[in-house]
Amino acid sequence: MEQKFALTEAEKALYTSLHEQLLTLSKDELPRDDFARMETYLSEAAETHAMQRDVFGLHPLITSMQTAVIVATEIGMSRAAILSVMLNRLVLCGEVSNEQIRRDFGADVGTIIHGLARIEELYEKNPIIESENFRQLLLSFAEDMRVILIVIANRVCIMRQIKDAANDDARRRVAMESSYLYAPLAHKLGLYKLKSELEDLSLKYLEHDAYYHIKEKLNATKKSRDAYIQRFIQPVEEKLKAAGLKFHMKGRTKSIHSIWQKMKKQKCPFEGVYDLFAIRVILDSEPEREKQDCWQVFSIITDMYQPNPKRMRDWLSIPKSNGYESLHITVLGPEGKWVEVQIRTERMDEVAERGLAAHWRYKGVKGGEGAVESWLQSIRNALEAGDDLQLMDQFKMDLYEDEVFVFTPHGDLFKLPQGATVLDFAYAIHTKIGNHCTGGRIGGKMVTLRQVLQSGDQVEIMTHANQVPKQDWLNVAKTSRARSKIRQALKEMAATQAAFAKEELERKFKNRKIDIDEATLMHTMTRLGYRVVTDFYKALAEGTLEINQVMDAYVQQQRYNRGELSSQPVQSAENYSIKDDSRQIAGKGDVLVIDQDMRGVDFTLAKCCQPVYGDSVFGFLTAGGGIKIHRKDCPNAPALRSRYGYRIIDARWAGKGGSQYAITLRIVGQDNLGIVNNITSIISKDEKLQLRSISIDSHDGLFNGTLTIMLEDTSRLKQLVQKLEGVRGVKSVERF
Repeated sequence: MEQKFALTEAEKALYTSLHEQLLTLSKDELPRDDFARMETYLSEAAETHAMQRDVFGLHPLITSMQTAVIVATEIGMSRAAILSVMLNRLVLCGEVSNEQIRRDFGADVGTIIHGLARIEELYEKNPIIESENFRQLLLSFAEDMRVILIVIANRVCIMRQIKDAANDDARRRVAMESSYLYAPLAHKLGLYKLKSELEDLSLKYLEHDAYYHIKEKLNATKKSRDAYIQRFIQPVEEKLKAAGLKFHMKGRTKSIHSIWQKMKKQKCPFEGVYDLFAIRVILDSEPEREKQDCWQVFSIITDMYQPNPKRMRDWLSIPKSNGYESLHITVLGPEGKWVEVQIRTERMDEVAERGLAAHWRYKGVKGGEGAVESWLQSIRNALEAGDDLQLMDQFKMDLYEDEVFVFTPHGDLFKLPQGATVLDFAYAIHTKIGNHCTGGRIGGKMVTLRQVLQSGDQVEIMTHANQVPKQDWLNVAKTSRARSKIRQALKEMAATQAAFAKEELERKFKNRKIDIDEATLMHTMTRLGYRVVTDFYKALAEGTLEINQVMDAYVQQQRYNRGELSSQPVQSAENYSIKDDSRQIAGKGDVLVIDQDMRGVDFTLAKCCQPVYGDSVFGFLTAGGGIKIHRKDCPNAPALRSRYGYRIIDARWAGKGGSQYAITLRIVGQDNLGIVNNITSIISKDEKLQLRSISIDSHDGLFNGTLTIMLEDTSRLKQLVQKLEGVRGVKSVERF
């Protein structure tokens, strides 16, 4: 094929290699006619320069081919998926319509491309998911399961390519998104290999030093680790062969990300992590003998090595919702080391490595596509109610949580996230049962709806017709289904109560022969402290606001409107005082440009790091919808970025400064005579500085002081620090 693409020489060589690789991999799935038509479309698009490089400088043609190879080799999907990966960018850039794709390649290809195109639109020239379009992303995911798998493959492809990208900020944000969204998605769908790769690459880009520290340690201990694995495996192999089993064994080192998480959780160095690897026994068994053979291996190994019953995991009897089946045991191996052993069959191993796609090759398998479709339905249900940020948090929790298995009194099995309560179980059965739940009975014992469930519990839900959802139930429920249903019920109840309150208010006005003017009523609401109409009627319904109080305020507002009263009540000098409003809100010429040139957005400055005009800052979207501004070197920044990366908003200062900002300095020095006077005089002499508070602690000839000062910007702060450091006896001046 003639090369007409705007590729570098290196990319042309890579394209040729990928072309041959893809042709070989897809020869059984992709007829040559399909391949030829696809190449024609791509050639025509390249001639018009429709395909432009992304923010990392990656050519979309190369990225598409690399993604297609991942789809073919590591997920194992068929013709429609491969064609969709290669052609969806052409639909996005308008070179070809979805109708043409459907006509030339079939409806299933068009359906997948429609889902992919929706997601591509979200990432166009900004490969980051923002909270406001997260709902649209989930809807795209739920449209066709193959869309999810392809997007995960594409994200793995991008993460592999951006090691040396010049745009470090974009790389970090893509890595954070991969960690909090795509890795758990891959986990939920059983793509454990891709999930581990995404987590490791995210760690590599986000915490470079930790990643390479662990990698170097693993390389240094590889020889001794491999020797130990061989000592463990050899006698087990002999026993299994003697039993007539067909199998192979291998050692699998934990991912770097898993080791890092364990080091942080246990607060220990690398040397303190003992379970660095697991032994995997993979059986070649007939379908009807799979469980029998796995349990036989279990029996043989536990006869040889002492097992730890607390660390046994049986996913043979009840597979995970993503179809994962395996038997995990931890035994005391040679030299007194605990070793995890995973026992599974070839089919189970393929499902574990390739996830949902592998289920399509096996008929009659538990879990799999049906279970994942049930999970996707829970996403659709969650979309019915709830704020995007709350949905994002809950979605992430549902992905990460392990499962508990709970039974109804009739023996029906329900799978819930670990930490789920009786209330979650009630909503899992039916929304009406959840709305009227008063508690439950477990093992004949009455429990509250807050009771956390354990695997194996048999739960009977108790209900009462007069029970209704409460606001604090949102703190009790853990599953997204339960929380969304509770919010929906609360909204409906609030709307009903507000309607009753409005009717009663109108009736009272009518009884007093007062005509209601909407504009006057709105002014009255504002005077009473209510900016939202629903909050006003909610207060009336709950009795926190009296109707007579509203009517009196309304009549007074009418008199103001007619000019009979002054609109501002006169204050006596006795009650007058100047309030020092030290809230850290920027004003005057200080404007924050947040995200895409959104000027003048309401924000507050974080107290944890006390940003000052001129600091490098970022915005954090709080659960309440407000924006909190943090310094980029804020001590809380790493945790916010890793846990809530989707809430991070770009922010920078504009304007010329001029506002006063509170900062806190910590000063350490020798407790010399007059040193405090010297410090305070420096501040008092500068009319643009204002000392708000000072605290000095002296001990053993040293003083430790904290000063809170109001100043304008970082340049003024730098000058102040230099002056304070010049005071005789001062050892250090640090900003909190």
